[in-house]
Amino acid sequence: MSSTTLSNTSVIKDIITYASRVKQFNKTDWIVYVIWVGLMLGLFAAVTGFLLIGHNAGVTYPAYVWNIPLGIFIFSIAISFDTIGHRTVYRAYLEKCEALVHHVTIFAGITSTVLLCLAYTWPEFLKIPTAVFIVMSIVYSIIDEAMHWHRYMTQNSDRVEMVSHFFIFIGHNIMVAAWWVWYINGYPGVAETIKAKEALFGF
Repeated sequence: MSSTTLSNTSVIKDIITYASRVKQFNKTDWIVYVIWVGLMLGLFAAVTGFLLIGHNAGVTYPAYVWNIPLGIFIFSIAISFDTIGHRTVYRAYLEKCEALVHHVTIFAGITSTVLLCLAYTWPEFLKIPTAVFIVMSIVYSIIDEAMHWHRYMTQNSDRVEMVSHFFIFIGHNIMVAAWWVWYINGYPGVAETIKAKEALFGF
């Protein structure tokens, strides 16, 4: 079913059709899909688990901190759909140039997240590099969005992919904005949670 046909059906049918393309996956597609989606679900589990350890130990976090796992969850669900189209019906269009933008965006996003974690130990030294990679991840996300909308206008995309990207952008920005505020405020609650984790697991 083409993208133009998709746009003339119900939203539910669009989603089912889009998701059913997973049947077209080859071994490499499955490896890429599991690694990418699994990476984000792993981040969600790690962040949520860390916060719950602290919460159960009586640590009180600023309310905005809970936006971090919320943003990661939204992002994870969105890419679980978006990646299906990228690995199947829209693969040829992405390989022309869009794939490179995806790789740069992913690199900047992952690097910014790693730096946000490391910034707990080296807050002053990593402040500028962290800010730069966060801004670059957003800038390249905007470039990626523009390329997706161009494909949509030329009927080389569909509304399921576009909505997926909308939620990818929302999830990423919620996560990174909340994490940045947590960082610049001195990571309140982290030290207490680390102590609780060490008491619970012995390391």
